[in-house]
Amino acid sequence: MDENLSSPQPWWQRLSRWILRLIGWELDDNLPPGQKFLVIGAFHTSNWDFPLVLLGMGGLGLRPRWVGKDSLFRGLPGRLMKLMGGIPVVRGARRNFVQQIVDLYNASERLVITLAPEGTRSKTTHWKSGFYYIARGAGIPIALGYLDYATRRVGIGGWFVPSGDLQADMDVIRAFYRDKRGRYPDNHGEVRLLSEMEAQ
Repeated sequence: MDENLSSPQPWWQRLSRWILRLIGWELDDNLPPGQKFLVIGAFHTSNWDFPLVLLGMGGLGLRPRWVGKDSLFRGLPGRLMKLMGGIPVVRGARRNFVQQIVDLYNASERLVITLAPEGTRSKTTHWKSGFYYIARGAGIPIALGYLDYATRRVGIGGWFVPSGDLQADMDVIRAFYRDKRGRYPDNHGEVRLLSEMEAQ
């Protein structure tokens, strides 16, 4: 079976939900319909985000998939990366990053990839725009994933299908994340794209 079609076992979903309850976190499961969508996650400010995201995705019955440069996937460490849901992409290839992921979605019956648009745990002036153009190119919803340390909630709190009106769609995203708090709020990245900054 294609690895893109695999999903967590029911025991892992139950265990993930149990662990989240045990440590005092609640799970938000406002998932898009269908089997293919892109999850963006914010705010990414701590190394603790990763295990919480794994538990959140597991609790939602989703296999966490993430993207990394192909050099990370060589040898034994590379095999482990793939087992952990990693998807290699070729940097500097004739097909750019966005098109490689669009092609992967188009070739898959079921695929959910998680991206952190901030791209770093440190404070940044803008988000990377690749997530938006991947969703537009593949014709899939953008799911709004989050970790809110203030309310101790994790999961997916909403979704939308990008309209092509970048400004309006980013306003939807900004409105959703306005009251969300990462572990270190001072490191929140600005919820805007570079193109929005340049247009000011």
